[in-house]
Amino acid sequence: MSQKIRIKDIAIRAGVSVGTVDRVLHNRPNVSAPAREKVEKALAEMDYEPNMYASALAYNRSYTFYFIMPKHASEAYWEEIEEGAMRACEVHRDFHVDVKMLYYHRFDDDTFVEAYEQCLAQSPEGVIVVPSQLEHTRQFTDQLHEREIPFVLLDSYMPDLRPLSFYGQDSFCSGYFAAKMLMLIARDSTEIMVMKQMKNGRVASKQQDNREVGFRHYMHDHFPKVQINDVNLPLEEGRSTYDDILENYFKSHPKTHHCITFCSKAHIVGDFLLRTNRRKIQIMGYDMVQKNANCLREGSISFLIAQHAYMQGYYCVDALFKAIVLKKKVPPVNYMPIEILSKENVEFYQRTMF
Repeated sequence: MSQKIRIKDIAIRAGVSVGTVDRVLHNRPNVSAPAREKVEKALAEMDYEPNMYASALAYNRSYTFYFIMPKHASEAYWEEIEEGAMRACEVHRDFHVDVKMLYYHRFDDDTFVEAYEQCLAQSPEGVIVVPSQLEHTRQFTDQLHEREIPFVLLDSYMPDLRPLSFYGQDSFCSGYFAAKMLMLIARDSTEIMVMKQMKNGRVASKQQDNREVGFRHYMHDHFPKVQINDVNLPLEEGRSTYDDILENYFKSHPKTHHCITFCSKAHIVGDFLLRTNRRKIQIMGYDMVQKNANCLREGSISFLIAQHAYMQGYYCVDALFKAIVLKKKVPPVNYMPIEILSKENVEFYQRTMF
């Protein structure tokens, strides 16, 4: 195998010194054109591949990646991603890889700009970014391209930004799949509630928008007569406000027995259903956060769509590590599996492979 080929073997085949081979392998100066040609020919004939791990360790340098993500509470989807990123640092600690977290508020574009300006001021080796609005995200990524700083997108795929790589679900397919699974248990329903959390007329991410598009596409094609009712539980409000909105909705819509949301907050409705003893109503949601899992076990959430948040955080850091430290190519688009959890299998869900 190529890993067993010694520099001495290459030197003998090329008819040059060991020092010359070493200079070619590490792209150092003071190598004549004929000598370089001989070494490169020998490398090709021997199918030699350098040990990138050994080379990276030999440089003994440090690497700082910046991770720009929404500010979040504990027991949230984003906390899982953050933990996965920190785990990747531990795995690659021999290479002195570090990740610095910067946070922004989802509905405050100025905080996103502040975060990316702080990031740029530190001249990072690589960046992971959860996109904000396209306009502001493009302003940031254009500057990253100008400075030749590789970046990975997470959560929302924006191919026009030309990222090194992307990790997340195929949002449209995810919403389409969610509708299909929901209607296996709700095929006799005449109306379904879609719970949203909005601020200033928009949901938190493009990913949620695309999930809803996929959901409505399926419903339009297969259940066009089912009425879809939107209910907004405004972000940054308390339980009493949500209780009032949900109480009014279910009293005025007695035919609603199934609900769905495309964010990680299905537990808001699930908890309300448990507290008000509405056992004949269920909600379907996203993400295996603890509060959602509790409602799933209690029966107020019928299904959860899981997307391995922990592994997304890990893979993003790992992609930068492979591309920047090991000089390897990484896949440009990486869709996470669309997995469905119920109370029967939630205990077996593996959040991590490490």
